[in-house]
Parts: sequence; structure tokens; C-alpha cells
Amino acid sequence: MHRYQRCGDLRAREALIRRFMPLARELARRYAYTGEPVDDLTQVAYVGLLSAIARFDLDRGFRFTSFAVPTIMGELKRHLRDRGWAVHLPRDLKERVVALNSATETVAKQLGRSPSTRRIAEELGWDTEQVLEARAAADSYGATSLDASIDHHDCGAATRLIDTLGAEDSAYDLFESREAIASAWRELPNREQRVLALRFTDQLTQSEIGERIGISQMHVSRLLRRALARLQQAA
Repeated sequence: MHRYQRCGDLRAREALIRRFMPLARELARRYAYTGEPVDDLTQVAYVGLLSAIARFDLDRGFRFTSFAVPTIMGELKRHLRDRGWAVHLPRDLKERVVALNSATETVAKQLGRSPSTRRIAEELGWDTEQVLEARAAADSYGATSLDASIDHHDCGAATRLIDTLGAEDSAYDLFESREAIASAWRELPNREQRVLALRFTDQLTQSEIGERIGISQMHVSRLLRRALARLQQAA
């Protein structure tokens, strides 16, 4: 390091890079659980190593590794936070996911099993809702291609994910019926429209409708049957 910083010896810089590349690779492998390609993580770690070599201050009296490790890990965390997500999330939520993963790993080692939501909340000083939200956000890290194959072990066949999604939407038929009924409704006489509204919107009985508009219950029944028959025919 002295030869590079004091004398500008580029061969010394290359020697430093080769010497600490295994450290960078080891730090990159710590984040393999994220699903990000290890080769990509390794390249990011190498960038962090180059930054550490360029920024290290000999005069402060620290060991180089004490500066390089947090610098490389910071580069990895920025990469995962900014470019590793399949779905855009707020920065604070991404940071909570990182904290959750770290705490889960630490507590699992202490307990020898997967920790409960409440135990993780205690470890982080969060409430359980925050833990659940961070876990849900973690599912947004990766996305599965719609062309991905799904194996069916029982019959040895495989299909694409997209072929298993979606179904015929009956709402299209409903929409057409609604338009036909709306057109038929507009052609009904005003009295029949009012009778239908009082019966099905206001939930009045036939007797109550008759009293409301001044006709007999039998007349109301005939108006309802006639109006409904026209709407049914239109539908």
C-alpha cells in the first residue's frame, strides 16, 4: 500500500488487488441468499475493493482490511438496494428487508431453528406488523418469468407458467347483458321504470308500491311482470 500511495507504483496496486480479491469474493458470497447471481455480486465486490484501495488513508493508522470490509459490504448493499429488486419499493422498506434477513439469520443461529415473528420483532425493536410487512416486501425481490417451465412430476410433463394463469372472464357476457338491459330500460314507460325502482332499489312490497303510486297491488304485479319480461328478452 505504501509503494502505491507514496510512489504511485501501479504494479503495487495490482498486487494489492490480487491479494484481496479472495476477501471480496467471500463477502459477495454472504449475499448469495438474495438470489442475485454470485458472479454479479462478485463484480460489485471487486468495485468496492478498488474503491477501498483508492480511498484508504495510510496516515490514519488503521489496517487496510478494517477499511476494506465495510467499504465492500456497503457497495454490495447499495447494489442490492438499488438494482436487485424486481419491483420498485421505497428505500426505507428495502433497508428493513436487509435488516430482517440479517436478524433472522442471527437469531436462527442462536435458537437452532427458524425464529418466530414475535422473536424477530423483539430482536429488531419492531412491532409484528413491521416484520410481516418486511417479509411481504422480501417477496418482491425476484420475479418469475411467465415462460418459466413448471414440472409435473406425476406425469412427467411440463408447461409454461403463463399457461396456468387466467381463465375465461364471464364479466364480458355480463357487460353485454347490462348494455342490452340499459337500452331496454330506457324504452320502458315511466310508470314501469318507477315500479321497478321501488321494488328492487327501495325494496318495497307490491302493496307498498301500490299505495305509493295510487294503484292496486294486482296492477303493480302486472306492471312488474311486463317490465321484467321486456328486460329478460333484451338480456
